[in-house]
Amino acid sequence: MTTALENPLDFTVPAELSARAPAEARGLARDGVRMLVGRSRPLATEHRLFADLPTVLEPGDLLVVNNSATLPAALPGRLPDGTPVTLHLSSARPDRRGHHLVELRRPTTGAAEYFPPELSPARAGLPIALPAGGKAELTAPHTPRLWYARLALPAPTGEYLASYGKPIRYGYVDREWPLAAYQTVFADQPGSSEMPSAARPFTPEVVARLAARGVLLAPVTLHTGVASPEAHEAPYPEWFRVPAHTADLVNHVRDSGGRVVAVGTTVVRALESAARSDGRPSPAEGWTDLVVTPSRGVRTIDGLLTGWHEPRASHLHLLEAVAGRPLLERCYAEAVRGRYLWHEFGDVNLLLP
Repeated sequence: MTTALENPLDFTVPAELSARAPAEARGLARDGVRMLVGRSRPLATEHRLFADLPTVLEPGDLLVVNNSATLPAALPGRLPDGTPVTLHLSSARPDRRGHHLVELRRPTTGAAEYFPPELSPARAGLPIALPAGGKAELTAPHTPRLWYARLALPAPTGEYLASYGKPIRYGYVDREWPLAAYQTVFADQPGSSEMPSAARPFTPEVVARLAARGVLLAPVTLHTGVASPEAHEAPYPEWFRVPAHTADLVNHVRDSGGRVVAVGTTVVRALESAARSDGRPSPAEGWTDLVVTPSRGVRTIDGLLTGWHEPRASHLHLLEAVAGRPLLERCYAEAVRGRYLWHEFGDVNLLLP
């Protein structure tokens, strides 16, 4: 029998449904983006604005948010023959061997373009000159797209990126936007290569209204790597932390009959990585290589607030594990029909039981 993982959700998103600029540049408040609410029991959908979130959730529900802050993780570089490249730093934290994951891209007048593996100059031992005397040396492939690299920088990584890096940007975004456009209201732990974008629509006003409603909030940290919009690769190891007070609150809310709603797939990955054999999360931190699939399921959450993902994207397997295939198919069909906007500056999808 064909499994859901072997039969990924496929659909077509017209190019004009890519959000090319932040909501604020489109004349909206951050919390003015659209939100499609999907419920699995009974199967139903509802078109709302994100600002309605406090009225959609119930007192006693818990939102778990990712407090990772986005780094300007795209660096200009040059190959030994002088060819310019863009280096996307996929993890600001080196692994136990002192290696970082990186992706080479082709710089253009717009966003850096994807190198198909057969055209990429990447090879073991390739040196890349970076600004101010910085250096990167590729050591071994992790995937056809991502390579391990040793970095030699003249300053700590965060300081160096702040001086010479830019936010990672893909071709659907119309121009460069400042780093502040890629931060969420919860961001206070620098380390993500790309914005944990499900939380982007939150504003202090929405947070205050959630608190007044009796909806709880708790943080985890998961530092995101670089996306694979062209390659649709499975998730790879990322650093996470689930603090004790968040694990305790998740368990308390679920024991009390409340709902735990993850804000973003990164939160699901962190909580599921911290789950014990009985499905209850405990304090944990480190690198996780967990891949959440429909066959594995989820044990720590009841709902998910997420952005809209690309056809065949690996994140869709996680969404199916949370919501089930029928609700996911209905939400994505309605989103295309209703002309919701995709990507990090776009609209959102709230999946509830």
